[in-house]
Amino acid sequence: MLRGSNSDLFDPRTEMDSDFTRGSSASDGDFGFAFNDSNFSDRLLRIEIMGGSAENRADGEGCTSIIDWARHRKRRREDIKKDINNGAEEQILGSIQPDMDDCVGCDNQDEEAEAMVEGSPSGDETADGTESSWSMDCSTVVRVKTLHISSPILAAKSPFFYKLFSNGMRESEQRHVTLRINSSEEAALMELLNFMYSNTLTASQAPQLLDVLMAADKFEVASCMRYCSRQLRNLPMKPESALLYLELPSSVLMAEAVQPLTDAAKQYLADRYKDMTKFQEEVMALPLAGIEAVLSSDDLQVASEDAVYDFVLKWARAQYPRLEERREVLGARLARYIRFPYMTCRKLKKVLTCTDFEHDAASKLVLEALFFKGEPPHRQRTLAAEESATLNRRFVERAYKYRPVKVVEFELPRQQCVVYLDLKREECANLFPSGRVYSQAFHLGGQGFFLSAHCNMDQQSSFQCFGLFLGMQEKGSVSFAVDYEFAARSKPTEEFVSKYKGNYTFTGGKAVGYRNLFAIPWISFMAEDSPYFINGVLHLRAELTIRH
Repeated sequence: MLRGSNSDLFDPRTEMDSDFTRGSSASDGDFGFAFNDSNFSDRLLRIEIMGGSAENRADGEGCTSIIDWARHRKRRREDIKKDINNGAEEQILGSIQPDMDDCVGCDNQDEEAEAMVEGSPSGDETADGTESSWSMDCSTVVRVKTLHISSPILAAKSPFFYKLFSNGMRESEQRHVTLRINSSEEAALMELLNFMYSNTLTASQAPQLLDVLMAADKFEVASCMRYCSRQLRNLPMKPESALLYLELPSSVLMAEAVQPLTDAAKQYLADRYKDMTKFQEEVMALPLAGIEAVLSSDDLQVASEDAVYDFVLKWARAQYPRLEERREVLGARLARYIRFPYMTCRKLKKVLTCTDFEHDAASKLVLEALFFKGEPPHRQRTLAAEESATLNRRFVERAYKYRPVKVVEFELPRQQCVVYLDLKREECANLFPSGRVYSQAFHLGGQGFFLSAHCNMDQQSSFQCFGLFLGMQEKGSVSFAVDYEFAARSKPTEEFVSKYKGNYTFTGGKAVGYRNLFAIPWISFMAEDSPYFINGVLHLRAELTIRH
């Protein structure tokens, strides 16, 4: 089947992606002068328009917004389903006359295009002929349009018409071709046929462009799909329109010509909702396609991947109350967007006991995450680089508000943990002149701690410098005595070098550290020849030991 190629025979994609204007010359493929002109046509196209109720008007007709368009299409789909459930689902293949009350009905836009050929050597387009087609309705032909067409032009633009003219004609001298459409498709089909000659459309509003896009998909006119896609991208994007573009029928979504439009819709939603806390109600109401677009972003402004996991569970439980459906959606659709390797080990333990995931699937995800955590940094960077070239980005780190840490814990001979925090040069540069960045929480002796890196003023020398602090999370009035040591990798050996040692008795919410960890001004710390950035990364280590 030629549909997969989705390309015009003599109209290369590069030309279709350029601007279309009516002013282009005939040599550029503008044959608008020949549209419905008998002097430049070799066949007659008979368009039988089925059904005539007000409900079946063209989708874009009377729709002033994209929301109206979507509601109308949804209502049409529900009506079609209702008709089928009432007993019209039996498909009939037969030889019938087009003017009979029980003639074959229209196909709808979600079905394959319906076409037939009709022999009439006399050229009389009103002559009756035998026709074969699939029937899914009992509507009648309410109107017939006849157009003069050029089979080479239509065949070159559409694999559908190419097959029709090359294989569908019983005899080469037969000049009549019949299409049977629903009245809701009429305006869009006429726009499409005109486009196949002139490479432009009169439609400029989103509802009408979407109608033409659906018709172009149905009749396999890839150049028109690209045109509509580009015109829609140029219109102002809103959440409703972005979601509609992501929820078009699967045949449209799979078309390469529409990919730039769906990519733009995903990017719009990702940008709008990157700080999910500002739009909690809106984000919780998003459909599955919208949630996938938001979660696929590397720029989510979230505290940590733990927060992403918690949100996904909350959304799935609200949208899919039935456990079986929720497990299916989480396993098949949403798990790939949760970057488990960047979750904390404490949260990964909870994943193993979470009933919302199939146990085997959860075990596989956690095991993969733990293996990644155990890899050396250079191997982690290699895996992340390999993933960044694919749709699956589970090894790619987001721009978390709280930076991920690696933690090694010891119970004997003393309760102790070693924490590794890496900061990129850009992250450090963004701290100037008075910023700070926090690590994810880690635990020692049942208490939560965190590291914070600062750009602050050196109290003695009055210049900005890099500081590192250790804090304990708020948790009652508990008192906790800790010995701690800060270290950083340094050139040329690239080994960790101790920078500061101390001890402190923590109470909830308190922090301790050193305002000028490297004893140099900020400008020297950030200099190109700074010994503390190795391949653009600052490697910090904090060692904590509980004092007895």
